[in-house]
Amino acid sequence: MCALVPSVVLFDLDDTLFAHVGAVADGIVRHLAAIGGPFADIDPVGAVALWQELEERHYHSYLAGRLDFPGQRRERARGFAAAHGVPLSDQESVDWFAAYFEHYRASWRLHDDALPCLEALGAAIPGIRFGLITNGELSHQQPKLVRTGLDGRLERVITSAAFGVAKPDRRIFEHACSVFGVTPGDAAYVGDRLRTDAIGAAAAGLTAVWLDRRNATVDPADAADAAHLGVLRITGLADLPAALAR
Repeated sequence: MCALVPSVVLFDLDDTLFAHVGAVADGIVRHLAAIGGPFADIDPVGAVALWQELEERHYHSYLAGRLDFPGQRRERARGFAAAHGVPLSDQESVDWFAAYFEHYRASWRLHDDALPCLEALGAAIPGIRFGLITNGELSHQQPKLVRTGLDGRLERVITSAAFGVAKPDRRIFEHACSVFGVTPGDAAYVGDRLRTDAIGAAAAGLTAVWLDRRNATVDPADAADAAHLGVLRITGLADLPAALAR
């Protein structure tokens, strides 16, 4: 049985606290405008959709161990360029992604409701502790925390790369609780992906909150699992304190 009021609230980073999708979209559009040439007249809507699809595909290949972290970046750049008739060597792919990444980094920002949510939780639950569980590399995520000021608000950051297991595997949620010295029933987890974040956390015994900012269409199997496990759904972080109080 999960505690009604958790002593630890763990968050996902990208698209939960940090506005990753927006930064990706801004970054690729600005990158294509900067390099011009064969990319000058690409429809920005189509470009963003393709770049996001390539990120999803190759990042999951990295999480599954089929690519290393630099490799998934190379394949994203190579795939995008190839779709527009531009072949890239390994080094050209590295350079292409590095140029994009500078535009992506320039667009880093938190969701507007992120810091107010942490403040509200701190006021509502004295002594509440915050942490992060993210699928990826600390070297990639830590600069985001520093740039946005989150690093001083999070007690612990748990990454799949360091632990060796990625969400939704229950072990990474259980490990995060052990790092904080609490049982899963005394912790809550908040993330924007229903299965990867919420269902995974709920299966590990945490109070699981799905942050559905976009009114997503839900697979029936996921919906059934979420209902069975008691996953809470919110549409913005402003709703989190009340959801946890319930």
